[in-house]
Amino acid sequence: MLELYEPEDAFEALEDYLAPFWGRRGVVADVYLGYGLSAALRRRPGPGPPEPCPLPLLACRVRPASHPGRVSTVGYELGDWERSWDDDGYVEAIDVVRAAISEGEVYQVNLVQHLAADFVGDPWALALALRHLRPLQPRPFAGTGWTIVSASPELFLTRRGNRLVTAPIKGTRPAGIDVEGEKDGAEHVMIVDLERNDLARVCEAGSIVWPELMAQHELAGVTHLVSRVEGTLRPGTRLREILAATFPGGSITGAPKIAAVDLIAALEPVGRGASMGALGVVRPNGDFELALTIRTLAVAEGRAHLWVGGGIVWDSDSDAEIEESWVKARPLLAAVGGLVRA
Repeated sequence: MLELYEPEDAFEALEDYLAPFWGRRGVVADVYLGYGLSAALRRRPGPGPPEPCPLPLLACRVRPASHPGRVSTVGYELGDWERSWDDDGYVEAIDVVRAAISEGEVYQVNLVQHLAADFVGDPWALALALRHLRPLQPRPFAGTGWTIVSASPELFLTRRGNRLVTAPIKGTRPAGIDVEGEKDGAEHVMIVDLERNDLARVCEAGSIVWPELMAQHELAGVTHLVSRVEGTLRPGTRLREILAATFPGGSITGAPKIAAVDLIAALEPVGRGASMGALGVVRPNGDFELALTIRTLAVAEGRAHLWVGGGIVWDSDSDAEIEESWVKARPLLAAVGGLVRA
């Protein structure tokens, strides 16, 4: 198994690890990409926020394609969820983002809150608790002292032959309520444009299309606006080139992406850990499916961790943004249990 803890040349190391894997039969590769890999994109000096739990920045394991995983028979216990960012701190960060927007530095920045709780038991049991939310990648990924369990409904990237597809989510309401309003539409279109530009870096000129734009879907217990952006890969494009062009996803960074990554590192009090990265499966023919690790938990050192957030634009209302983050969190918290401390 490959576990990397430094961002430099990580995608090249992944491709080197997979070199004997290409063309084989009966196997797949589980892949996890941590948001911390985005440190390589930052232009502002200084360290990023401290990580709340020890996780690799990239992990990969080749396994039999027919391996069914396992079902936990042990269960788990959760303590109370503690927040790393109170409402006042979150509002202050929103104000900083709005000031940066007014100065023309950014147009949108995604801000993420972190929660943690004591955990005892089998992390695989969390997957059973979350399965009714129909995650794109329901299989936990476990390594040396850590486990990642995702309920993500968002497609970061998939490849089928020469076709590359992403499906960004922007705009959230409680289940059964339509996503309406100029703010949500403008926020969504910004990210669709960013994703079009990212795909264009590795796709043939003129091949980028968006067959679905701002369609409403009920996903992971809430209503979302979802778009689909796709293009035709240039011949000979390698996995590391695709990931370098598109990672991290635009819907969890902002626009422009690099400026947003810098601002995120300066504002968020703790690192994003297992969230806002990618998790999925790579196949020996080069095809892959990667979910964006929103609505994703990590278990390490006797603690469970969860991250939730949303995109901030000029006309964001602080109270509404805080409530949107909890709209996303509530279905997960109801599924796995534990009370949230004020």
